[in-house]
Amino acid sequence: MRDHNQHIVLNTQDLAIGYSSKKAQTVVAELINIDLHKGELVGLVGANGIGKSTLLRTLTKVQPKLDGDININQRALESYHNLDLAKALSLVLTEQVASKNLSVFELVALGRQPYTNWVGSLSQKDIEKVDFAITQTSMQSLQHKKCFELSDGQLQKVMIARALAQDTDLIILDEPTTHLDMYHKAYILKLLQKLTRDTQKTILFSSHEIDLAIQLCDKLIVMTEDKVIIDSPENHIKQGNFKSLFPEDLIIFDAKTKSFRVNK
Repeated sequence: MRDHNQHIVLNTQDLAIGYSSKKAQTVVAELINIDLHKGELVGLVGANGIGKSTLLRTLTKVQPKLDGDININQRALESYHNLDLAKALSLVLTEQVASKNLSVFELVALGRQPYTNWVGSLSQKDIEKVDFAITQTSMQSLQHKKCFELSDGQLQKVMIARALAQDTDLIILDEPTTHLDMYHKAYILKLLQKLTRDTQKTILFSSHEIDLAIQLCDKLIVMTEDKVIIDSPENHIKQGNFKSLFPEDLIIFDAKTKSFRVNK
């Protein structure tokens, strides 16, 4: 069991997320209260369309909150200027890389942009951070390859390495295993687990791979139509929280195997 007095990297208090216009406000989820501690791997799970991406966009200041508070390292999210936020939070999205003509080293080095001067030249410290990120993700043999030469799984590792080179306390990934086969899905999530242990970064990711997340995560954020709950996988199982994710006429959660199966 983790020490709950340890440093809280991300905290929300009565957070409400959704969309607002001049005419109306659409609430996707509300009363969201979560604490993410240093060195934790946290998965965000829920059915399609439940609001996972909306929550991640709100936590990363891409989308404004509707109500409540978001704090990163005990500082209000809205008080961060973009450059300061880039030193506290790194984000890995599902979008394609803008220029696959870059080498692996060059793409990972883009993670140092918040720290480089206006010329963008790398200092010795920057190079060390990039080398460290490449080593942590076991990309040494590929660092001089062009990104268009890589497989989807390798490219995802490069994107994770870029976030690691950014050297933030918090790394957030939106569905990092999309388009990967089962082996590479497991590989990427095991890599994230390893990085939390080795670097003490806090990593939050959304995923449809709930069975894998249950096995590998320290905590899971479970989103349903009624509520958003954060707890350990074991406690979620005891409380029956996974049973409410999908209609039981089709999908059943088996607490013994810690996995979902089709209801025959």
